Formats: sequence, structure tokens, C-alpha cells
Amino acid sequence: MVSRGFGREKRLLTPRQFKAVFDSPSGKAPGKNVLLLARDNALDHPRLGLVIGKKSVKLSVERNRLKRQIRESFRLNQSNLAGWDIVVVARKGLGDLENTELAHQFGKLWKRLGRSKPSPQAPAHSGVDDSPHA
Repeated sequence: MVSRGFGREKRLLTPRQFKAVFDSPSGKAPGKNVLLLARDNALDHPRLGLVIGKKSVKLSVERNRLKRQIRESFRLNQSNLAGWDIVVVARKGLGDLENTELAHQFGKLWKRLGRSKPSPQAPAHSGVDDSPHA
């Protein structure tokens, strides 16, 4: 079971980690005023990186509010995202959204990203192997 916390191990910390996601994302989830890029990380937990620049969100108070809201939404939805390194790229207008709108939008984006990840175990094979014995 994935812990619900958001410790250091759940974050993208180095430029190299961010670059890996930007250079070869295996999953994308575009939303209104935001883009989620994701890449397999071969870990049992997801990691999150945020790119919220002054160019897209002018006021530092708004940038900080967005970071808090996105981190909280990620923390609550991380059980569906195991195995991804995710970078959230903010675009113009994201800072204008209310907290409830942000939570709703990111809830949908996390679900979409979680569905796009291929599962490592394929249960269909076990069913095919059992059928000749019956």
C-alpha cells in the first residue's frame, strides 16, 4: 500500500529527473491551462515535479497557492499513479481558477493519467493458460 504522505521520495528533485520526463514522456494529460507529462519510474510510488513560472502565473502568492493545491490533490490520488514520474506544467490562466475548480480538474487529470498506464501484470494470460485444462 502506498503511503498517503508527500515526503522527499515522492518528489522530483534534480534537473536530471525533470529532463528525463521532458525528453521522453510516455504519458500526457493536457488540461485547461495545464499539461501533465509522465514517464515510467520503475518504483512502487509516483513522484511529482511542478513547473509554475512567473510567465504563466504572475503573483508569487498565486504560484504558492497552486503548488499547495496540486500537491494535496496528488497526495490524495497517488494510489492510482504508482510507477509514474509526473511533471505538471502550468500555463496562463491557471492562477485564475478557484481551489474547488483546481481540485476537480486535477482529479480528472490524475484519473486519465492512471488509466493510460499499462499494468505490469496481464491477468488475461492466466485465463488463457487455464482454458486447455478444462
